[in-house]
Amino acid sequence: MRNGEEILKLQNQLCFPIYLCAKEMTRKYNQILKKFDLTYTQYIVMMYFWEVKTSNVKNLGKVLLLDSSTLTPLLKKLEQKGYILRTKRESDERNLVIELTRKGENLKNKIKSVPLKMGSCVNLEENEAKQMVLLAYKILENLRKDEE
Repeated sequence: MRNGEEILKLQNQLCFPIYLCAKEMTRKYNQILKKFDLTYTQYIVMMYFWEVKTSNVKNLGKVLLLDSSTLTPLLKKLEQKGYILRTKRESDERNLVIELTRKGENLKNKIKSVPLKMGSCVNLEENEAKQMVLLAYKILENLRKDEE
């Protein structure tokens, strides 16, 4: 190949296997989550609320890197399912308080098998999985440096 063209090959790009992995992992998660009537994005929102219990759209969006136009319909769906409750603050009606409901908390116990199923699909040794998580967060941190 002519000089410099190797750099443009898909197989030489860091972004391409990461993109493909993310796409396939999301597809696999959606298959597994179907029996719980959740999408992958709804699942990560629920994981967030299992940790924090109460939040607002701004904080949720900051953690998940999602904007309010993506989160609003997603939160409405989760509220319709009874997993969260959205209430307006009296001091500022634009700011919604989002709380995990008892039904949402109970879902946590039913869905504990999901990470195990995904782990068996990915089939990495524990130390490989930990290293992968560390590297992914390092990449994310480096990409976000200029935006802070």
